[in-house]
Amino acid sequence: MISLDELKFDGQGLIPAIVFDAEQHKVLTLAYMNRESLALSMERGLTTFWSRSRQELWLKGETSGNYQHIVSITADCDGDALLVAVEKDGPACHLGTDSCFTRPVWQSPEKGEFSLEGLYQLLQERKETRPAGSYTSYLFDKGLDKILKKVGEECTEVIIAAKAEDKRETVYELADLAYHLLVLMAQAGIEPEDVQRELASRHVIDHKVKQEKMV
Repeated sequence: MISLDELKFDGQGLIPAIVFDAEQHKVLTLAYMNRESLALSMERGLTTFWSRSRQELWLKGETSGNYQHIVSITADCDGDALLVAVEKDGPACHLGTDSCFTRPVWQSPEKGEFSLEGLYQLLQERKETRPAGSYTSYLFDKGLDKILKKVGEECTEVIIAAKAEDKRETVYELADLAYHLLVLMAQAGIEPEDVQRELASRHVIDHKVKQEKMV
């Protein structure tokens, strides 16, 4: 373990703190700490930052209830940046999203890997910016009723394809349904992690062992 004296705070007495979800291994936010907020974070086990806009200390979750319980704090090789692993009680961003990093800027068409999480982040960006000509923007512009109608239509298409035992068509329709469900989630402010946690809560392993009667 290194001491606080070995850390390099900038001219304003601050050091950047990259906060990430210890369970999901996802970056949540970038904030700043000074010596006092860092010491308080270590003392409380809860992330405490220095607000550059308000010029005051702020305990993450003090008003929202979305506390971040610190698992570990690690300094980089130069001692001028911190990596803070946390277990969070709720969204990290003040906009209500799981992470502050939800607005794609650029992605290599050759190297970029598809993920449902990446698609969801793109849908959130579409919801905020509403670019013209985007089908996703059209759905958000029309609102909840239109989105629900599309979800219902895609459910029907899945049923028809599956009943026909057409695997290729079923996969195609399932993809359409998954897309519209993600749009619905973005509209309702539901994160993929919310669904994952609900599924995890239902995952029960039966440890009972059937015993045979000995005659």
